[in-house]
Amino acid sequence: MEYQGCRDWEGLLDPLDDTLRREILRYGEFVEAAYRSFDFDPSSPTYGTCKYPRSSLLARSGIRETGYRLTRNLRATCSVRLPRWARLAPGWMSTRSSWIGYVAVCQDRREIQRLGRRDVVIALRGTGTCLEWIENLRATLTCLHGHDDVTDDDTPMVESGFLRLYTSRTANFPSLREMIREEIARVVETYGDEPLSLTITGHSLGAALATLAAYDISSTLEGAPMVTVVSFGGPRVGNRSFRRHLEASGTKILRIVNSDDLVTKLPGFVVEDGDTSADGKSIRVAGMPQWFQKSVQDARWVYADVGRELRLSSRESPHLREGNMATCHELKTYLHLVNGF
Repeated sequence: MEYQGCRDWEGLLDPLDDTLRREILRYGEFVEAAYRSFDFDPSSPTYGTCKYPRSSLLARSGIRETGYRLTRNLRATCSVRLPRWARLAPGWMSTRSSWIGYVAVCQDRREIQRLGRRDVVIALRGTGTCLEWIENLRATLTCLHGHDDVTDDDTPMVESGFLRLYTSRTANFPSLREMIREEIARVVETYGDEPLSLTITGHSLGAALATLAAYDISSTLEGAPMVTVVSFGGPRVGNRSFRRHLEASGTKILRIVNSDDLVTKLPGFVVEDGDTSADGKSIRVAGMPQWFQKSVQDARWVYADVGRELRLSSRESPHLREGNMATCHELKTYLHLVNGF
């Protein structure tokens, strides 16, 4: 359970423990499977869906034998409403709901014995559709459901685009939140008499949604198992109050960051604890004029990083020193750096 974060990975990150390295790479493979299974081809009649049946997805996506069995496909729905003129655009530009990942439960007895528990994985891909890109740009903070007082400093707030992707639904498809809640409740009911852990892993947008899902499960599901997030190249998700509520829920987050990856530095601005004015309300952003600081605060752009960080750098690898901005953010770059650098 130390590798699952029960002690916040104390003593395991610098230098990186070899067993933890293998576990990170193992969870990274689940995210790779989500990418490989998604139909990215706009000209395909199945664009935005999963290319493989649930029973053979892991095998057909090319990852090694995992001992896990898929139990649920997951979809995310965008809330963006395109203007009328956009209806003349190709259909792939207006795809609102698309396959984004899956839930898998460990069934292999040897793997359960190795881990000391039955592990449940939620794996989520990064941005894949036009409307998902638009949602990513909605960078202002908004209150989480159930917290409506924007004047309260202890109100947890998260990036509005991520929250909409997590909670939006259509007449045909439930929201990602509803699907995850329903499936995890079913898994807990089925296997609740044995040791369980829930690992939510994702890259980029998937990392942000993984953090939201972890908070949601830990704070709402009675009898929830230990929840751990292993995120790759994730953007910022919420404010300092969101971080405090996340920590209070017992959620453990290992945030894997490439220091050369711009996405991990967005959105908004980070203010460390204690950076408040004498009245305890106004934010002070070091090195920035007062008028700009007030604008940042009023526009709800003050974010906070969450969890423990494993920091990597593309410059450490001779194979990546000439890499561009996109290369620095790719999942394969992250796995390459975890594996050897």
